[in-house]
Amino acid sequence: MSPNHNARVLIVDDSVTMRAFFGAIFERARGIDVVGTAASAEEARELMARLRPNVVTLDVEMPGMSGLDFLDEIMRERPMPVIMLSSLTQQGAATSFEALERGAVDCFPKPTSSNREEFAARLCALVIAAANGNARFARYARERPVRTTPVIHSRPFDWNGKIVAMSASTGGVDALLRILPALPSDCPPIVIALQIEPDFVPPLLQRLNQRCHAKIVPAEDGRMLERGVVQLACDPGAHAVIDRWPDPSLRLVRSDPLNGARPSASLLFMTAAKTAGANAIGVILTGMGTDGAAGLKMLHDLGGHTIAQDAATCLVDHATNAARTGGAVRQDLPVDAIAGAVLDHCRRIAAAA
Repeated sequence: MSPNHNARVLIVDDSVTMRAFFGAIFERARGIDVVGTAASAEEARELMARLRPNVVTLDVEMPGMSGLDFLDEIMRERPMPVIMLSSLTQQGAATSFEALERGAVDCFPKPTSSNREEFAARLCALVIAAANGNARFARYARERPVRTTPVIHSRPFDWNGKIVAMSASTGGVDALLRILPALPSDCPPIVIALQIEPDFVPPLLQRLNQRCHAKIVPAEDGRMLERGVVQLACDPGAHAVIDRWPDPSLRLVRSDPLNGARPSASLLFMTAAKTAGANAIGVILTGMGTDGAAGLKMLHDLGGHTIAQDAATCLVDHATNAARTGGAVRQDLPVDAIAGAVLDHCRRIAAAA
């Protein structure tokens, strides 16, 4: 990997208090330089041209041009990683989710007094990761195709009995909105460990069920893994594990985080490996950190087929790169090729005549 470069951040927020708050967080962090602050899209536009930041933090709700409209302009005119910040209201969550669909790297609810230290650490790590993927992100944003509704398969999917486990964090909303609509209504059973703010889960489920042929549901303890059903494990208080074979079910286990993650992608992959072995497919998508790499390696070594989203289409390439360098990946694919690859490995191949 190329060496890390300092993040050059432009803070855009109409609140002087919030600009000072975020500025203080970034000034204390190693690897982040605040190049400027702006109270509006108009100010930010001029500063971006003059100061050339490689990351922007952007308030969702601003006077004049809204944060969403300015995000659209940035993605169109000078694509770069944008991290959206919003209030934790229902409307704020819905708007923030829309920002993820429009190309934001991630959305953060503005902190409460009780979680500021954790908030600062997560935000700084994301800013540094986004800055060091700036060139890749800009290329991806320019080449990012317009989503179209896939054609529904005209024939029933000839399933071979395999199950699918996936994981994603930063950038995962975009990846899932591109992968899951391409699956048929009778797709293989799928469980996805997704690190996402809990407030974003309802709008995500709504969008996915509007666009997908399969049924997308929240993970449920004890629920059987069924054809045509995708279970999203997003509860930050529980791990998702796969139990039993040949009639697998999902268990939600309330225990400590594993390597800082809950739900843990590695634990999901490990239990898929122990339960199903070569009858499991593992897919690791865009994300921060290294969670998932160790579990995917176990699945790989026990004969399961393993897939990683390639670096060019990952918004953040930490988790997938850790899996690649650890020897856990059999196929490295762009995001739009993943659904087809999963179906290929879960399709019964008729014997030659």
